Amino acid sequence: MDQSVMEHESTIKEISECMPNEEILYDLAELFRVFGDSTRIKIMYTLFESELCVNDIAEVLDMTQSAVSHQLRVLKANKLVKFRRDGKSIIYSLDDDHVRSILALGMEHVEE
Repeated sequence: MDQSVMEHESTIKEISECMPNEEILYDLAELFRVFGDSTRIKIMYTLFESELCVNDIAEVLDMTQSAVSHQLRVLKANKLVKFRRDGKSIIYSLDDDHVRSILALGMEHVEE
């Protein structure tokens, strides 16, 4: 067998062995689907630097509280934002540094 054919087959085998299972790939696709909505991106971007309540997010984005709340539910369900209570207020923030990194890298990519 030709050396280049053997190398090619070896590469294909390595890639196949490293490929995540279907469930993981589905979950990754779902994550990117959530990022595929500009309203949700705007909400996450408002939370990039600071925690905010629904009223503040709605004001910054000139949206209704209802619309913001709906999108926050989607973001929470996908572990992209979290919340904490502060008295009667609910304060939202990005879930973790992974979300912050995804946003920052995405912005860096589109600004190139």
